[in-house]
Amino acid sequence: MALTADARKNQLLAALPSAEWQRWLPQLEPVDLPLGKVLYESGSRLTHVYFPTTSIISLLYVMEDGASAEIAVVGHEGIVGISLFMGGESTPSRAVVQSAGQGFRLKASLMMEEFDRAGPVLHLMLRYTQALITQMAQTAVCNRHHSLDQQLCRWLLLSLDRLSSDELVMTQELIANMLGVRREGVTEAAGHLQQAGLIQYRRGRIAVLDRKGLEQRVCECYAVVKQEYDRLLPERLAT
Repeated sequence: MALTADARKNQLLAALPSAEWQRWLPQLEPVDLPLGKVLYESGSRLTHVYFPTTSIISLLYVMEDGASAEIAVVGHEGIVGISLFMGGESTPSRAVVQSAGQGFRLKASLMMEEFDRAGPVLHLMLRYTQALITQMAQTAVCNRHHSLDQQLCRWLLLSLDRLSSDELVMTQELIANMLGVRREGVTEAAGHLQQAGLIQYRRGRIAVLDRKGLEQRVCECYAVVKQEYDRLLPERLAT
């Protein structure tokens, strides 16, 4: 019973119809996802797909010189490993745990068997993939056209949507790596938000004090992404 309840914290798993849910449940493996754990590296062949429940996974593009930038975040709304069922089996991005927590994983072979049935799972995963692609595209636009203050607001709000608390455990150096900017820039942007009374930052923890204030300050990119997820992935519990 506990396994069932925990697995349903993931929105995709919760949306599975009864037949698929019953078929998947014995195959779902609970996993701890500690901060910094790498789920897959660039170019590696995927052995599992992951369904976060209380954790957040960052998808990063890593350059040849080691520099990186975040292209998307995945939390309880999604799945890590879409390249498996999109036909590529590997991806040039890296998946690393941004916020520690739990999740479930499913063997790649079982995921492909389900996808090849061409039933409800296929349509659910394709809708999620469309939402994820929207997030990736909007991230690229945001990084090119909006201020670092706005980018930080977007990043904080997307992370909050995937957490059950208003506090993130995250250093400024890690945020800089995620956004692909210098640490000094993040320090300045975080300072602006703190002075405005929107966040409180100390010792690697960011507490959001005024979410509505962040939403008023953020660029349009956050709303575009959120609306697309809400449109494509309506909450519906498996029965």
